[in-house]
Amino acid sequence: MEQDRVAVVIEDDADIRALLHTVLEQAGFEVHTASAGLEGVELVRQHDPIVTTLDVSMPGMDGFETARRIRAFSSTYLVMLSARSEEIDTLQGLDAGADDYVTKPFRPRELRARIDAMLRRPRQGLGFGTSEVPRHAEAAVDTLAPAEFDTDDGDTWLAHKGLLMQPNNRVVVVDGEELGTELTRSEFEILRELLESGRRVLSKQDLALMLRGEQYLGSDFLGESEARAIEVHMANLRRKLRESATLPRWIETVRGVGYRLTAR
Repeated sequence: MEQDRVAVVIEDDADIRALLHTVLEQAGFEVHTASAGLEGVELVRQHDPIVTTLDVSMPGMDGFETARRIRAFSSTYLVMLSARSEEIDTLQGLDAGADDYVTKPFRPRELRARIDAMLRRPRQGLGFGTSEVPRHAEAAVDTLAPAEFDTDDGDTWLAHKGLLMQPNNRVVVVDGEELGTELTRSEFEILRELLESGRRVLSKQDLALMLRGEQYLGSDFLGESEARAIEVHMANLRRKLRESATLPRWIETVRGVGYRLTAR
């Protein structure tokens, strides 16, 4: 079994755990299951899955804390599952590092569609390991170089006012300092989309559809929870970049429309 087809299921309900095992196994995954948070964290550490499903309401360590511990060392796609449908629970899950939040009861086909959409994003680590920053990069962005340039070794970098990204190796550097594992996959994808779009305004719907991978389930409708999820991702991204929303260095809000890069 290829490593990138490994999944971990962390779920205390035996029936739901068995259902998730079946759904993921039918999708071609090698599946490992755990009934508690700590056990699940160790499975993620041991098997390095590409996808991890995580129940929120577990005895002992809940799903939010489990997600935070997993995010400290792993770039696995995290899908949180919960009977809690309040907006605050969704936002708390995303803030803990989840890539998606699915309420119970869920439809197996929808869960498969959401996972398939995530898998269409490349799976390289988010800064796990190192990538050499080109020596001329800081000078290039300081002299208002083009937003995209190639180095001698063939790597493509995106640059904007001291912010550098190498999409292929999923490296982000701010003023010469690599962010390492701080960004979640969704935050990384949003930042890349903004860097590639330049001054073109991206709406919340644009970003939500991008995170889906395509218009899964045949709908481009943007629900209130999805719009709020984009706002949370953006707030977390700005916090990790140490940027102020009121005096942005890199990402500005176009009120009532969306987001775009600041002017050079």
